[in-house]
Amino acid sequence: MVPLLGRAVIDHVKDAMLDAGADTLVVTTGYRGADLAAHVATWASAGISARVSHESSPMGTVGSVRLLIDELTETFLVGSGDGVSTLDLGHLLAHHRSTGAVVTLGLVEVDDPSGFGIVGLSEGPQGDVERGRASGFVRRFLEKPTPEQAFSRLVNAGVYAVEPAALRYVPEGQPFDFSRDLFPLLLEKGEPIAGIKLEGRWFDVGAPHHLLDAQASLLGDASANHLHGGVVINDNARVSGSLLMENVHVEADADVQRCILGVGARVGQGAVLERCVIGDGETVAPGERLVDVRRPPT
Repeated sequence: MVPLLGRAVIDHVKDAMLDAGADTLVVTTGYRGADLAAHVATWASAGISARVSHESSPMGTVGSVRLLIDELTETFLVGSGDGVSTLDLGHLLAHHRSTGAVVTLGLVEVDDPSGFGIVGLSEGPQGDVERGRASGFVRRFLEKPTPEQAFSRLVNAGVYAVEPAALRYVPEGQPFDFSRDLFPLLLEKGEPIAGIKLEGRWFDVGAPHHLLDAQASLLGDASANHLHGGVVINDNARVSGSLLMENVHVEADADVQRCILGVGARVGQGAVLERCVIGDGETVAPGERLVDVRRPPT
């Protein structure tokens, strides 16, 4: 629900699904599910068939999908609610259908894979991992590798094309994750998992500072700001590369660089902020200097 370029992150995910040809959307919810349900209900005004499926206790990324097992009777797409991308999910779906795999992973190539789960591909379902291969069958996973361990720079982008048959491996009534649980189990059972490198930009915006990276890339300008309604910035203040939510006030001589300021936050005169996240309603005192600080709402 966090805004990116004026729209909730989930709206960017929704658009990617619709562009791929999805005709029905189900958003699985847990924490603050009512907020998501109210937002998803607004999609109906645009003629979109969408609803939420609320899990009363955390079921994991694929455990939550299994709750829909009676409805998922044909190939379906899964996307993470905190992943924003320009990736072509239609291409992912078409590749999936050409391979006969039970699941196909959308992959992206990164310079530094140490913070991600890397994937090794082979030409066939039983082949050896080939470094540099951009599509094929998944033969190996490794979470957060060291530089010495990294056998690939392809990482799991959190978008999948899935056959209903995959869900029979997911136990009922207990938490289960795609990457940690289901994919290793499918490999163990000899079920084919495909993967393909997708072109485009991709951002995991699960952490606040990732929003700034996504915003800068999508705008094409690392110094660009995104300002919501009611923002007041004094003429003598400097704000660059930042996201300011509704009714933020930045007073004279303040300097705000690559920050996220929550609804109603106030930055006092002469304060300096670099790479900070300031929560809703919080105040930065005049002359205060903050670097790499996360200040949640009190």
